[in-house]
Order: sequence, then structure tokens, then C-alpha cells
Amino acid sequence: MTVRLRRSRLLPPAVLAAAFALLGWLVLARHGTPYAFDTGPHRWSVAHRPHAAAAAARAVTDAGTGPYPYLAAALGGWLAGGRTLRHGLRVALLAVLVLLAGQGLRTLLAAALHRARPPVADWAAHASGHSFPSGHTASSAIAAGLLAWGLLRARPGTPGRVMAALCGLAAVAIGCTRVYLGVHWPSDVVGGWLFAACWLTALLPPLAAYADRTPEPGSDSDSDADPDPDPDPDR
Repeated sequence: MTVRLRRSRLLPPAVLAAAFALLGWLVLARHGTPYAFDTGPHRWSVAHRPHAAAAAARAVTDAGTGPYPYLAAALGGWLAGGRTLRHGLRVALLAVLVLLAGQGLRTLLAAALHRARPPVADWAAHASGHSFPSGHTASSAIAAGLLAWGLLRARPGTPGRVMAALCGLAAVAIGCTRVYLGVHWPSDVVGGWLFAACWLTALLPPLAAYADRTPEPGSDSDSDADPDPDPDPDR
């Protein structure tokens, strides 16, 4: 790999990491106290949250937790490496590990930054843990990115791009519901998106390189042929 290519691959995660670090510094600078760009959308959400809208937002936000992110990541990995069943399963496992590692790092960062959530009285959904960066947002964005990556590799062209765009819209919707439900400040959600984007741009290239590896001989699960065919059927 040339120096220029290596630098071009390092630039996107470096820029995103710098943006995330700047936002984290802004959070620390006021000891977690929200800014005006936090309180404005938060107050609007609390004041414009009828029961039906809150129920719909909870249904959307639930897609960012539980088994759904792991299923999305696994499916993305399998689609990306699915030339054979065994290789596809290996890439799927690595994709889930990418998600798990990202979730672990995000938890450590949230504990270090120690930002409090909005007032509990404003919540319209259950929440726990520290606020910045948003865990639902980061997990759903990483999972959506992995699924979009797999779809683009498995379905090149317009169908893949449309499905990948839908993955991105789903991640955006989940992040927005965290603000609408009153459990996160907007900057928490932006921090989750920046963290996820940085994580994906850093780890997708090596994951893609592994997915592109030629599967080892004999790894096809669909080879039902006799492993030792008899060349002489009359023998």
C-alpha cells in the first residue's frame, strides 16, 4: 500500500474523530450543561408529543436496541462475504464483533464524559446510563452502516443504493427519536452519529479486505457432490 493511499484511508476517520473530540470538549467545557441548540429542540419535543406520536417514536427507537442491531450487522457481513456459506458466516461474525467493540468503546467514553441526561420528568421512554454519546444512536448507525455495506456489495447498482439509503434513513430516524422522547440532548445524538461514522470508516476497510479474500478450497457448503466420485460406474 502506497503512502498516499494509506493517508487517504486515514483521513476520513481522523477528521471524524477530530469532530467528535471537539463536540466532546464542548460538552466537558460546560460540565454537561446543555447549550441553546440542545434545549430548544428538547423543549419543542416535550411540548409537541401527543400520545400517538410518542408511541410511534418508541416503536422506532426500539429498533436501536435488543437483537436488532446485531441481526443487521450479521446480515450485512453475511451479504458482503457470502460467496460461500462458511466465509459469509465468518464475515458476519466479524461484523458483529465490530459492532460489539464499538458499543464497548462508546460505553467507556460515556462513562468518562459523564454527561447527565435531560430531566427525567421530560422522558417518554425508559433510558439508563450516561448521555453522551447516545448509545441507541451509535449502535443503530454502526449496524445500519454494516448492513448498507453488505447490501451495496451484494446488490450493486440502483437496488443496492436504494436499500443502503433506507438503512441510513432508519439510523437517522432512531437518533431523532431519542431527542423527541426526551431522553437525550441533540448533541448526544450528533455525537453518536460522529462516533459511528468514525468507527465505520476506520474498520470497514480491513473488514472489506477480509471479505474479499478468496475462500479456502472445500469451504462451499452447497457442494453436495461425492467427495470421491467413482470414475468407473461399472466397477
